[in-house]
Amino acid sequence: MIDTKTIIDNLEQRLSTFADDPKTQNVGKVEKNTDGVITASGLTKAFMGEIIAFADGTTGFILNLDEDNASIILLSGGGEIKEGDTVKTTGKRLTVHASEELLGRAVNALGAPVDGKPGAKKGKDMPLEKIAAGVVEREPVGTPLKTGIKAFDAMFPIGRGQRELIIGDRGLGKTAIAVDSIINQKHQVKGQGKVICIYVAIGQKQSSIAQVIEKLKQEDALSYTIVVAASASDPASLQYLAPYTGSAIAEYFLEKGQDVLIVYDDLTKHAWAYRQLSLVLKRPAGREAYPGDIFYLHSKLLERAVKLNQKNGGGSITALPIIETQAGDISAYIPTNIISITDGQIFLVGDLFNAGIRPAINTGTSVSRVGGAAQTGAMKSVAGKMKLEMSQFRELAAFAQFGSELDADTQAQLERGKRINEVLKQPQYQPLEEALEVLSIAIVTNGMVDDVPAEAITKFEKEFHVYAIKHYKKLLESLNSGAKLTEDVIKELKKATEEFKKKFVA
Repeated sequence: MIDTKTIIDNLEQRLSTFADDPKTQNVGKVEKNTDGVITASGLTKAFMGEIIAFADGTTGFILNLDEDNASIILLSGGGEIKEGDTVKTTGKRLTVHASEELLGRAVNALGAPVDGKPGAKKGKDMPLEKIAAGVVEREPVGTPLKTGIKAFDAMFPIGRGQRELIIGDRGLGKTAIAVDSIINQKHQVKGQGKVICIYVAIGQKQSSIAQVIEKLKQEDALSYTIVVAASASDPASLQYLAPYTGSAIAEYFLEKGQDVLIVYDDLTKHAWAYRQLSLVLKRPAGREAYPGDIFYLHSKLLERAVKLNQKNGGGSITALPIIETQAGDISAYIPTNIISITDGQIFLVGDLFNAGIRPAINTGTSVSRVGGAAQTGAMKSVAGKMKLEMSQFRELAAFAQFGSELDADTQAQLERGKRINEVLKQPQYQPLEEALEVLSIAIVTNGMVDDVPAEAITKFEKEFHVYAIKHYKKLLESLNSGAKLTEDVIKELKKATEEFKKKFVA
């Protein structure tokens, strides 16, 4: 049997020897400098993605190879580079230094810390470009990654190793959902290690990135998080590299058998950055002026999200890419591309957001293709029909607006739907442990709060959580165990609900 690792090691050794040999080093000259893209000739032995060194110490990497010239994207500076300057190949690909020392810190798109403190000394150099793990190395997604958001964990569960797209117009809370998912990872699951989180900010304002970092710090979630920042003021080349840097750092922890959650916020701006680079490289523009290989670019990135089998360490990378739509148009080029690559999408809509339903998830167009496989028995047993009930409720609610007389069954369905709708509302930055999520969903789906006014459900739920934590610890422990709800547990839950109703003032 061929040992793939030995072949790769030998290849890397030969590449290193090749780079150090003066006979094989390539020296060329700059032909022109256009908007941070250098065209150089004479680099006959250069390869795609290779790091190129300039005489003034500036570095870049090759993103285009023509018959006579190479196009080099600068990683920094470059304003002084002029026609006739010498350039030299290095024989090295782009790498990022990954380490546990980066946890709790922010780095730029090249992996260098931006907090003014020294860089990581321990760790390992990880390649930005890497072929994703093959089918033989993977196993089916089946371990839940709990977001702490009731609507997610009940109707659109995410498993470790899954790629779940968050899509919607600007200002509907896409980043809030991703940040909540990171915050919730501080609730360590029994028998499983803490999830390492990587938040990749692409093309955002520096103030927005600072707010996210500050929120993570306040919620005690920064200690297990690395922020990769390529702000709107950074060159397009760094915005293009940022998600690959995040993925390379994630793979460092994956190799150690750990679980990683990576958020790409957002890939729309990543596509804009690549379109900008491609136009300068004079590549032919395709649909919506994006170059034709934008699909390949995103697929090779998201394919690196994986759940490895035990033979290969058993680690996982879960990806939450974010895409911004224009006027809710999910049929545009980039949204359709990413939807076809990922294992499901959460579609946020403005109408629900403006009606006060937050997170504003459209249950009709949202889906998780992993589904119940990524749910615990407890959650599966209480949330089984919830998605269908919510979709039916929203259809009925639209119909009922016309004032038609409704039969008793339809009226009862509407009333139940109103209560489910209220329970699924959740304030920003307040993710819940699974026991409290199951508690909330169980009381509403089993009709235990049908006699509580719909407008008082949110208040009832919040106060009931406090009451249960104080008086029903054993009940919460059984709900947190992940086991399917038994008759005894449901009886205990009914007893707790009836007790609290007597104390509750709507």
